[in-house]
Amino acid sequence: MLAKGLILAHNHPSGSLKPSKADQQITSKIRQAAKILDIELLNHIIISNEGYYSFADEAVL
Repeated sequence: MLAKGLILAHNHPSGSLKPSKADQQITSKIRQAAKILDIELLNHIIISNEGYYSFADEAVL
């Protein structure tokens, strides 16, 4: 496999930039799954009309 890193992104149509519990849980699960494949989860970004939230910028990865 040639992938070395992974970045997740999704939108919040509500405009809220705060990650939900579900966002946090899926980030954790995908990070664990990627690790098994020797792929690093580099970031998870939530996008809305209000801007964006970056798990990496907030140091929660």
